[in-house]
Amino acid sequence: MGFPCRLALLPKKQMSYISLAMTKRIRLTALPLFVLAGLLSFASSAHAQAPAPAKPTVADALAFIDSAEKELNAIGITAARASWVEETYITDDTVALLAEANDRLIARQTELIGESSRFDGLPLPPDAARKLLLLKLGIGLPAPADPALRAETTQKAAELDAAYGRGKYCPDADKDHCLGIDEIGVKMAHSRDPKELATLWAGWHAVGVPMRPGYARLAELSNIGARELGFADTGALWRSQYDMTPDEFQAEIERLWTQVEPLYRELHTYVRHKLILRYGDAARRPDGMIPSHLLGNPWAQEWGNIYDVVAPPSGPLPYDLGAILKARNTSSAQLVRYGEGFYKSLGFDALPDTFWQRSMLSHPRDRDVVCHASAWDIDNLRDVRIKACFQPTTDDFVTVHHELGHNYYQMAYRNQPTFFRDGANDGFHEAIGDAIALNVTPDYLKKLGLIDAVPPASADIPLLLHTALDKIAFLPFGLLIDKWRWQVYSGQVTPDHYNSAWWALREKYQGVAPPIARSEADFDPGAKYHIPGNVPYMRYFLARVYQFQFYRAMCQAAGYKGPLNRCSVYGSKEAGAKLNAMLELGRSKPWPEALKAMTGTDKADASAIIEYFQPLLDWLKEQNKGEKEGWTLPADPLK
Repeated sequence: MGFPCRLALLPKKQMSYISLAMTKRIRLTALPLFVLAGLLSFASSAHAQAPAPAKPTVADALAFIDSAEKELNAIGITAARASWVEETYITDDTVALLAEANDRLIARQTELIGESSRFDGLPLPPDAARKLLLLKLGIGLPAPADPALRAETTQKAAELDAAYGRGKYCPDADKDHCLGIDEIGVKMAHSRDPKELATLWAGWHAVGVPMRPGYARLAELSNIGARELGFADTGALWRSQYDMTPDEFQAEIERLWTQVEPLYRELHTYVRHKLILRYGDAARRPDGMIPSHLLGNPWAQEWGNIYDVVAPPSGPLPYDLGAILKARNTSSAQLVRYGEGFYKSLGFDALPDTFWQRSMLSHPRDRDVVCHASAWDIDNLRDVRIKACFQPTTDDFVTVHHELGHNYYQMAYRNQPTFFRDGANDGFHEAIGDAIALNVTPDYLKKLGLIDAVPPASADIPLLLHTALDKIAFLPFGLLIDKWRWQVYSGQVTPDHYNSAWWALREKYQGVAPPIARSEADFDPGAKYHIPGNVPYMRYFLARVYQFQFYRAMCQAAGYKGPLNRCSVYGSKEAGAKLNAMLELGRSKPWPEALKAMTGTDKADASAIIEYFQPLLDWLKEQNKGEKEGWTLPADPLK
């Protein structure tokens, strides 16, 4: 996932919003009607001293939209190229060039938002009216109108992004043998020494400490920009992108979490018991939480790397895909060819030649880069790319299928007008690739020749458990990242409580705790890419829900009959046609319409998750008999 990428699946970031220091492509999102008054007030005040213009016509509005689309597309391409270079060749100069490019982009978009107010009240065609709404909510990292403050905003964003990319942990202060996040991730995936894991965890989390002042200032500047646009704060702006009010969106997220929480708690109980059996006191806590360094990656966001520790004694995985790929000396390019082959089997085109010429698929030896896997759309047409540091592992095999989902989505809607070249919402963009990745089943691997035979149904519990360690374990993590940021933006959490509030949410939703004492001298949020990278994260939680809905719909279109977890639509042109029909819509319709076109319902629903994992849920309940479920929360540090 994201990531986001999965730096273990993650998470995976496809792209950022139009004004982020991480701009990957133009992202223009829908504006709910309830925020229009604030935006129009901003636009009106910005032009209060100007002479009254001639009364505009519908033709004037259409001409303005056409011009704005072309101009923003051109400026956005320039910013995307600057962002690509900054992430694949990190220097002081590339950081400065990215900041300048994003400053120009933000400045012009802000001006266009103001100019668009001339057409308020005109009886525009529906598509034209929608485009104006999308324009007005296109800024994900709003910046103040003041040029100096706007420049400071983009510079802070670029500096924070670069700080993460340059982050290193140097054991024993040995500057000649420092570890980046990709190397730390590999070590934490494989080490079973609690002391080493705690040292690696602490070493990486130290990279966040110097980010705190810059992040606090960026949040302050972003809020100024959001309020100038008529929003309460940047968090409210982000939550306004889902065709409902910010409060309604928060309630929707909690509703979905309620549907899946029982499954997560059963998984947590089972994993905690297994970790205590393996590590004894190093894993045992009186509050019932799990020490986060024991869960297989630097953030405890996904737990699949510790499958060997928690696997049922009688049910090891029937195969080790990572070992198979490594034994075959599978290159990064070959990994991507596997993913491309899946999409081609559904009826999609081969990737453009430029994809192979311009992507970064492995870590260059001569420079700092941001390894976090991400998919890019440079020109809103066919210059799509992946930036990653792939290894022949199970995680990266799955990540390839995920990231290509972004690229194929981008190419599918390339014939839409510029303002509609985006996912139905940001969760859709993440869910497409993940839905495809669910098809990485034994049946699919056998068809690729990676395994010799499809394991019997008796192997389903090990496979489901391994999948749940990533998919289900991630759900609360995907929820809390933006909950923390919403609290920061709203002022509920001030800089002097950043770290305690972070851990309060991780304890509440995940039931995990840090391996060593933490204080406000630390800034642990900065150790997660999406915080310094300023990438909204709720998309990943939504994607976990949507992907199972999409997957079930594709399986139905393919005529599959049987347990949902054993379905693969590889080779089904019928499933591909159903998927492509939704992808081609881009952002031209509200997301509930796109969801209905794919699944038959316009409501997000986690029932497909439960259906997929039902055999595992029943098994976990049986395994957990006699174990105390859940954990005890400490007193709220903010009260």
